[in-house]
Amino acid sequence: MVKQNNLLATLDELKQANLYRTRRIIDSAQGVYLRVDGRKLLNFCSNDYLGLANHPQVIESFKQAVDKYGVGSGSAHLVCGHGYEHHALEEELADFTGRERVLLFSTGYMANLGVIAALMGKGGVVYEDKLNHASLLDGGLLSGAKFKRYLHNDMHNLQAKMHGLMPDQQAMIVTDGVFSMDGDYAPLEALSELAQQQGAYLMVDDAHGFGGLGATGAGLVEQCQLNQQQVPVLVGTLGKAFGTSGAFVAGSEVIIETLIQKARTYIYTTALPPAIAAATRTSLQFVINDSWRRDKLKMLVQRFQTGARQIGLDLMPSESAIQPIVLGNSLQALQASEHLLQQGLWVSAIRPPTVPEGSARLRITFSAQHTEQHIDQLLCALEGLPA
Repeated sequence: MVKQNNLLATLDELKQANLYRTRRIIDSAQGVYLRVDGRKLLNFCSNDYLGLANHPQVIESFKQAVDKYGVGSGSAHLVCGHGYEHHALEEELADFTGRERVLLFSTGYMANLGVIAALMGKGGVVYEDKLNHASLLDGGLLSGAKFKRYLHNDMHNLQAKMHGLMPDQQAMIVTDGVFSMDGDYAPLEALSELAQQQGAYLMVDDAHGFGGLGATGAGLVEQCQLNQQQVPVLVGTLGKAFGTSGAFVAGSEVIIETLIQKARTYIYTTALPPAIAAATRTSLQFVINDSWRRDKLKMLVQRFQTGARQIGLDLMPSESAIQPIVLGNSLQALQASEHLLQQGLWVSAIRPPTVPEGSARLRITFSAQHTEQHIDQLLCALEGLPA
């Protein structure tokens, strides 16, 4: 029998350090209110920014596709799993992002691992923001390229890291668009300019920007008006503002074809269920056409920021739907989350290693389904947080 004493000791250490993670059981559809462990809670920790995860028309598209195609895709895209709905969604996302082509992946994590490994390798250098999502960091580490991390959004530090890069050396700058735990934006214009000067790829994972930012919801890259040449590799996920699941990579014909041939996380995995792709095609139309959802989200964020400052909360510099409140140590964050839970509000406590040591926090997120009354209820509960 395998000895598990070391594993048990590690688990105990996590508990002692207030870093142990637990799962809560949800027995309802995603929405502003969730039924969690038998209780109805007001939800402030979902990434369903536009409130599309339980939209009746998105659900109906899913049901119709299930009736036609069944539940599973049967195989990988390159065997017999690439269906009409997948292909149509790729073409519509390419048009949406203003890129030549799009490639669907089963998850955002798999997209990021696959893209970096397919485009980079030994002899190259990958430069990543220190606060990048774990999937981007893992992609850089697993690619075989030299891996360098630069200080968060620090262009001077990145330039220093890139000093000495050989003219013929392959390089890639990798960043989140909207950072998932801080909610702030990457300096995409400056990153794009530096990447072009150095002859490097710029890869932007705009998972938390798509839907909520840009004139048509095409994210921070659209808001910054950067084209395919300026941001050659654009990644988005479908499980956040789109309300479904999966991910995509948008880029040139050559880049997408290279990924089809070389991205192991694309080649060797089962394709998304066709019904998910069909539902996403419907949610995409809501992302594009329902600009009121983005307008409302912005209004709710502003209302929260104004109220938070009035009650003396120190907010991070975020204009996105992600509004973190840094509390310091993990115990403080857990106690604050539990206090809000007792008030009927669900706000996650985020602790290391997800965030740096000493920056445990409440990660508050908003949805277009929230109301002004919901914001005021949250603020009232936050005002009563124990010191």
